[in-house]
Amino acid sequence: MNQNIQPVVPGPGQESVWDYPRPPRLEASERHLKVIFGGEIIAETRRGHRVLETSHPPVFYFPLEDVNMRFLEEEAGHSYCEWKGSAAYYSIRVGDHFAPKAAWYYPNPTASFLPIKDAIAFYADQMTECWVDGEQVVPQPGGFYGGWITSEIVGPFKGEPGSVGW
Repeated sequence: MNQNIQPVVPGPGQESVWDYPRPPRLEASERHLKVIFGGEIIAETRRGHRVLETSHPPVFYFPLEDVNMRFLEEEAGHSYCEWKGSAAYYSIRVGDHFAPKAAWYYPNPTASFLPIKDAIAFYADQMTECWVDGEQVVPQPGGFYGGWITSEIVGPFKGEPGSVGW
C-alpha cells in the first residue's frame, strides 16, 4: 500500500476497501439491488454478485434474467481486465434518455469469474438512481470505475483526486 494513503477505520457494520483482496474476490449477494434510468426500472435483483478489489467500492453484477433488456443496446468495442477478461458494453435508452456504454458484462470471463458470465454491471454515475437495500448509492469517483459506494463502505477510493498512482 502507498504510504501516503490513510485508510478510514471502519465503524460497526462497515467495510474498508483496503481490506478487500487483490486479485479481486467474487461473492454472491442477496442484497436488494435496483437500477433506475429515465423513470424505468432497468434491473432489480436479490441474486446478484459483487466483486471486491483493494481500493475499489463493490461492483454489483445483475443476472441477465433480472435485467430489462429492452432498454439495452449492444455496443462495439471491448476493454480488458487482467482478472476477469474481456468486457463488452451496452448503452441504455429509455425514450429520449440515453446513456452510452453505461453497462458492461463479461461474455467469456476467466475461470474464477464464471458465475458472472453475461451478468450486467452498471455505472451508477450514468444512471438516474442505483440502490442497495433501499440506500441510494454514490458512484465511485473517476468516471472509469464502476463501484457503488454506500454508507457501509469506507475508503479512500480509487478514482479520487490523487489516486492515479495507486
